[in-house]
Amino acid sequence: MRLLGAIFAALLVAGSVGAAEIPQAERRSGYSFMTPDTRAMQDDDTANPGMLWGLDGEALWKRKVGSANKACADCHTDATASMKGVAAHYPAFDKALGRPVDLEQRINLCRTNHQQASPLAYESRDLLALTAFVAQQSRSVPIETSGDPQLEPFIAKGRELFMQRQGQLNLGCANCHDDNWDKRLAGSAITQAQPTGYPLYRLEWQSLGSLQRRLRACMTGIRAQAYDYGAPELVELELYLMSRARGMPMEAPAVRP
Repeated sequence: MRLLGAIFAALLVAGSVGAAEIPQAERRSGYSFMTPDTRAMQDDDTANPGMLWGLDGEALWKRKVGSANKACADCHTDATASMKGVAAHYPAFDKALGRPVDLEQRINLCRTNHQQASPLAYESRDLLALTAFVAQQSRSVPIETSGDPQLEPFIAKGRELFMQRQGQLNLGCANCHDDNWDKRLAGSAITQAQPTGYPLYRLEWQSLGSLQRRLRACMTGIRAQAYDYGAPELVELELYLMSRARGMPMEAPAVRP
């Protein structure tokens, strides 16, 4: 951990004094930082492990659950048509709650409100599978989450959190992902933290995982207290990242190192 702290400190000395947002023309997906072998794994659906969750999600889409005895397909029919582009617009504002919800939360709201079923646990196989299946329908669709004026104050909160220094290492997301992207940390490339591929299969995890899992891991890495899954702060951070990636194509389920 001392070595990691020293590496972070060296990066900060090499980087800018203040975080500067990445110009639109310079935005790059995490895909572009990967080795050819890892890119090939993502590009080939028969080699991409994330597609296994997508297949499970397709089965869950058609399965009747809850006291309402309804399946997702009963309301939304063919997901290839009804869900195309949906994930590219999340997190989205929920009028009933008066705040944004991410795609996982929307799935659980549909379960509780329309299927009369229990919500699925964060990072559970079923929730990741349904999320992957829905997100997969938006592959190559440009991200578009910042058009709703009701989201503006929440995007601002997410940006503030992205810039905020925290934890024992006194670092913010921007110190790595705005100021020092394309450098290396402990042998790994520092990317721009573009959220184009979630949920994604991470080789380090040997599993599919959500964007919130990745955000929590980063917070732990700088020795900060990670927010609970589903916390408004994490959703606001997700929303800012998606607005920051506006126009970039969706890749889910992506593969990352």
